[in-house]
Amino acid sequence: MKKYLLPLCISILSVTLASSCSKDDSNSNPPDSEPLAPVAVAKTNDTKIYMHYMPWFETNESSPNNQWGYHWTMANKNPNTVDANGRREIASHYYPLIGPYHSGDKEVIENHLLLMKYAGIDGILIDWYGTYNLNDYRILKENAEQLIDMLDEVGLEYAIVYEDRFLNDIVNAGLAPTVTGAAKTDMNYMQTHYFGDANYIKINNRPLLLNFGPITLTTPAAWTSTFSGLNPKPTFLTLWNESGEAGTNASGEFAWVYQNNNSLSSFYASNLPNLGVAFGSAYPGFNDFYEEGGTSTTIGWTINHNNGATLDETLSMAQNAGVDYLQLITWNDFGEGTMIEPTVEFGYSYIEKIKTFAGVQYSGNYFSAISRLHTLRKTYRNNAAIQRKLDLAFNYFVSMQPDKAAAVLNEIQ
Repeated sequence: MKKYLLPLCISILSVTLASSCSKDDSNSNPPDSEPLAPVAVAKTNDTKIYMHYMPWFETNESSPNNQWGYHWTMANKNPNTVDANGRREIASHYYPLIGPYHSGDKEVIENHLLLMKYAGIDGILIDWYGTYNLNDYRILKENAEQLIDMLDEVGLEYAIVYEDRFLNDIVNAGLAPTVTGAAKTDMNYMQTHYFGDANYIKINNRPLLLNFGPITLTTPAAWTSTFSGLNPKPTFLTLWNESGEAGTNASGEFAWVYQNNNSLSSFYASNLPNLGVAFGSAYPGFNDFYEEGGTSTTIGWTINHNNGATLDETLSMAQNAGVDYLQLITWNDFGEGTMIEPTVEFGYSYIEKIKTFAGVQYSGNYFSAISRLHTLRKTYRNNAAIQRKLDLAFNYFVSMQPDKAAAVLNEIQ
């Protein structure tokens, strides 16, 4: 298990808990909670299914300034305002089933990764802003590494989606002499800390690296310089129709969500046959909150969720195209309304659809039990004995013994 020695920034609930609320609270020898080796989910669809993940959420308890992060507030929302249903005011049309959270919270990460595992997802693609301590980039990196730290425990892979859009900000802040110099620093960090991990995604025996663009580094020479210190050079994918800006450094492209599904049809028909490596995409819809959130960003289009029909359609398109790799867009971009994470509005319906697409072979539905694990983690955060039982439930979940995990949870009142 990887250790980064970074602060978890997990807030402690100021709740006085009973010394024990378990049916077995007289047991002075709690069950063995030593880690169990993760077991892969058996499934019939051999397409590699990866989830795009945003590690950028902060609460007023986790952030350095004790303020809710931008991605919950945008310009005009206040999550400290709570309605009659107990829901906080957040910058989204949709509400996470577990409520707004801190991305570096271990309890949240555990919940997200277990839900993904049981939906048949193979790994995550982490939206990553680099190593520099500017704006919230360092916090995003720390949150990402809390996520990475648990991935091998759950048995999931990962790769980085690099954002080069911010590189001019790094130079303008005097933190690097050139944009390529700043990018090389980030690449060297990834090579040292990520690329060699056993569960880092490799394609053609090289670490996978996606770029959401290019936006700043828009010439083949810039990318040649950026990759000059890497060995091996990554399997590098740009956003669709952008690989020419990276030249021979690019191994292929990945599809995204744009305006209507005709764009995705065009990618499969026109781009896919000409790419060495191609990632298809599937998404539940697009309904951003930027205008309502008082930001200067204007999108001007939406893709209706249609009660899950949009996700059905885009999954079917990927299946018919025969893609080897599929990126799900996204787990948790609440600001753009592309979230597949369970919500109050859609429940577990989206991950149920992905589970069906993946051809997951286990019987039973354990998504609600995984969510109950999260609830109990929070409720008994200060009770070490119950936390050890919950550790045991986690071990059963990752080793694909969900009935045993549910039985442990049922022991806790």
